[in-house]
Amino acid sequence: MALFRLHVSLPDRPGSLGAVASAIGFVGGDIRGLVVMKSEEGRGFDEITVAIPGSDPTDLLNVLGDIGGVEVLKVIPVS
Repeated sequence: MALFRLHVSLPDRPGSLGAVASAIGFVGGDIRGLVVMKSEEGRGFDEITVAIPGSDPTDLLNVLGDIGGVEVLKVIPVS
């Protein structure tokens, strides 16, 4: 499994983080860490460390991109 640190912006409302977690699980990923960075102007900004099968995060990014209002701002490989 490969580790990635994702910087994510999402709507600051109930259920948004749950949708992101479900999407990560859908592609076989495992959340290894979560830091809520800040909340401002109706948006939450989180850093999520994720382990995914293989080494290419494209499937994960596509699934997250399909969630309304969720934006992946940065993807950082973790060694």
